[in-house]
Amino acid sequence: MTSIRPTPPRSASAARALERVDDHAVLVAPRPGAAPDQPDLSTRRTWSRVAMATDLAIVTAVGVVGAATLPWFGAAHPLDAAGLVVALVLLLGAALALGRCWAPAVVSSGGLEYARVVHAGTGALLVLALTEVALRDYRLQLVTLVVLPVAVVAVLAGRGAARVVRHRRRRRGIGLATVLAVGSPESVADLVRRTRRAPEHGWVVVAACTPAGRGECAGVPVVGDLDAAADRARWAGVEVVAVGGAPGWTGRRLHELAWALEGSDLDLVVDPGLMEIAGPRLHMAPVDGLPMIRLTQPTFRGAGWVWKSVVDRVAAAAALVVLAPALLVLAAAIVLDDRGPVFFRQERVGRDGSTFAMVKFRSMVVDAEDRRAHLVAVDEGSGPLFKMRRDPRVTRVGALLRRTSLDELPQLFNVVAGSMSLVGPRPPLPAEVAQYADDARRWLLVRPGMTGLWQVSGRSDLSWEETVRLDLRYVENWSPGLDLHILARTVAAVVTGRGAY
Repeated sequence: MTSIRPTPPRSASAARALERVDDHAVLVAPRPGAAPDQPDLSTRRTWSRVAMATDLAIVTAVGVVGAATLPWFGAAHPLDAAGLVVALVLLLGAALALGRCWAPAVVSSGGLEYARVVHAGTGALLVLALTEVALRDYRLQLVTLVVLPVAVVAVLAGRGAARVVRHRRRRRGIGLATVLAVGSPESVADLVRRTRRAPEHGWVVVAACTPAGRGECAGVPVVGDLDAAADRARWAGVEVVAVGGAPGWTGRRLHELAWALEGSDLDLVVDPGLMEIAGPRLHMAPVDGLPMIRLTQPTFRGAGWVWKSVVDRVAAAAALVVLAPALLVLAAAIVLDDRGPVFFRQERVGRDGSTFAMVKFRSMVVDAEDRRAHLVAVDEGSGPLFKMRRDPRVTRVGALLRRTSLDELPQLFNVVAGSMSLVGPRPPLPAEVAQYADDARRWLLVRPGMTGLWQVSGRSDLSWEETVRLDLRYVENWSPGLDLHILARTVAAVVTGRGAY
């Protein structure tokens, strides 16, 4: 079988790591006299410095605008314009620094990055409000209630823009952190697949240590056994050591690996074997100094889900009102294309196995269901899903609707009716549910969604196993924050059209 090497990342540290690993593919031992390199973390540190400079510049700009506009509202305050700007920068800058919002590991951490900024902004607001109360001087109320919150929102927007740029660079192989994967061949191969599928997370596996200690795994060279992980990490010059499960890998051996890596800048990360369980269900429960992970049971009823249903229906109704003109234009285009009906209704399975009629804009010919039997031989879908990249049943207007996901807008009516949610698992067909294994049937514990992790992670490009894994992750770990995260990523997925056909 021909092995596939990962695309070489375009960064100095990654290039050195790949060069050393390629050498090791021929030489069983490192070259005599070769000194171990310390990993080059300049990329993460550069992003940290960029975040600091950008945040302070944004806060300064908001302060200048606030100082210039507050007099228009008759807001008197005890500081002049320059003093107001300086005070705002010092207060919010100190809060961001104390909250470690500029730590290299935080800047690239995704949700944690935004949470840290929000917590720092909240702390700064409380300090300013308490100062006003203590001094009994309320002339800074507009600064507290308007200028400071606007500055925090602006910082969040700046972090979001930087995140977009960072992800684009990573997809081009720039600025990726090199990783040594340690574990069984199965756990190493799984990590390699995940990092290749989602390079925007910033990892590329360049070497591995497995019990066998030689060969290759998922196209990545094996440079040593489990006991050699620390030496191999220093020798290859990687930035991250990722430990997965392996036979005989004990807590004691992990502890020894951590000791061996002390004094270096390498990150040590450990897969706890609970990849699809995270967020609010994970809690630390120490027992006599031993950290234990406590898993709470998932909930599928209660106030949180009631609130989600209310928000879904209100938001969907508002969207229908705003989008009504666009919906009429799309409906007219469908009719003019082939004189057929505007909507396509299909039976889908919802919460607790109940069925409902899902509504979409018709994107195929009228007799599409009858023609499907003749296309089974060329089905490109995975598992029970039927998919074709160039389905001959799709109309001209339908191809545009599918590529832009506009065909799914009528599902807002399903959301208002309560049979669907804005975010949730993929709504399956009854024939698909009949083929589900027990794990996939857990989808039916919640309402299906117009969008979900399956859509923002590749949609039709995903295998059946990946689709099941992503939707199970949503079902097991639902939270309002996860819904907001998916909705934000949906915008990018719709704009790029990745995986839509």
